[in-house]
Amino acid sequence: MKIVIVGSGYVGLVSGACFADFGHDVVCVDKAEEKIVALKNGVIPIFEPGLDRLVESNVKSGRLSFTTELAAPVADADVVFIAVGTPSRRGDGHADLGYVYAAAREVAAAVKGFTVVVTKSTVPVGTGDEVERIIRETNPDADVAVVSNPEFLREGAAIDDFKRPDRIVVGLSDDRAREVMTEAYRPLYLNQSPLLFTSRRTSELIKYAANAFLALKITFINEMADLCERVGADIQDVSRGIGLDGRIGSKFLHAGPGYGGSCFPKDTLALAKTAQDYESPVRLIETTIAINDNRKRAMGRKVIAAAGGDVRGKKIAVLGLTFKPNTDDMRDSPAIAVVQTLQDAGAIVAGYDPEGMANARQMMDIEFASGPYKAAEGADVAVIVTEWNEFRALDFDRLKSVMNSAVLVDLRNIYRPHEVVGHGFAYHCIGKVLE
Repeated sequence: MKIVIVGSGYVGLVSGACFADFGHDVVCVDKAEEKIVALKNGVIPIFEPGLDRLVESNVKSGRLSFTTELAAPVADADVVFIAVGTPSRRGDGHADLGYVYAAAREVAAAVKGFTVVVTKSTVPVGTGDEVERIIRETNPDADVAVVSNPEFLREGAAIDDFKRPDRIVVGLSDDRAREVMTEAYRPLYLNQSPLLFTSRRTSELIKYAANAFLALKITFINEMADLCERVGADIQDVSRGIGLDGRIGSKFLHAGPGYGGSCFPKDTLALAKTAQDYESPVRLIETTIAINDNRKRAMGRKVIAAAGGDVRGKKIAVLGLTFKPNTDDMRDSPAIAVVQTLQDAGAIVAGYDPEGMANARQMMDIEFASGPYKAAEGADVAVIVTEWNEFRALDFDRLKSVMNSAVLVDLRNIYRPHEVVGHGFAYHCIGKVLE
């Protein structure tokens, strides 16, 4: 099968490489010439474990290629996936669909014969209808079926998520498109991955509903963590206790500094705005957004309290800058708000992240260190913001020897309190009161 992916960002590149690995012929298209040149030279613009090797092997096999020219590959394609960005629109928080609609116009002008056009980008309900209208208007003779096929990729585990998905959601109304999409995902039959066919609008809403529910789950356990600190309970035991209930499950019940990244913040906001437009407001999600935004700065205040209530002129070492481990993505990372809160209070901040340093330099003005111990040199407090494996086995004796005072704030609860306290640290974590 011949597949074209329009957009070679995170979703497009991972999807294209995985489809090629399934045996399809895949062309990834992007307007950014420097990105395409880099990809042709084997340089991957994002950090995702295993993606570099997957791209390299499929380029060598001839199944995966990159270009800035859309017309020729689209004319020859069986299916075209639109995987461009849908960032929050400045000013009102709605999803910015400009890139999606521009791609639809270009695809419409280039299609030849029956072609399935798929929105892989995360889009609000009704976007597929507008994409279809744009295609009909641009090229009335185009024989296309517009399909919704949202992605459910976790950064840091995207390849495994694509190849071993919990489900594949496909929204359509054309039986011809059903056959094409079934063939595109045929290799996953071996893993018995559920292929769920729905209406297009239902498919679009499933993506937003899923992300909103997970964001709600994170926010719930964070609020329970705050309550645990007040009443003297242990949030990790609370999480285990409720997570063992099969109706609830244990995933996304880890207390921390709040959710961030490329999906949850913009998708919850877009869902709330869409619901308002349809006069069916989602109050739970609106509250979730507000709580999460407030929590990030609250974590900065937690660090200030651990430093004795005043950080003016004090050095704070921030370990972990990306919104989660195994990615270089800084978008809406809790570290941004934590750092800003500390700097607003007069602190000197040094930071280190295994993969996110380059992106962090564009978003924050701090001292960047070459490693965790370098960041902690002369620091009054060290803060773990992102749970990278590199921070799970810190040499506390070494850490203590380079710090000005032995204070550790663990915003991810990756350590047992007695382990840290036993090395002479004042230890502060989330959702528990230490004796």
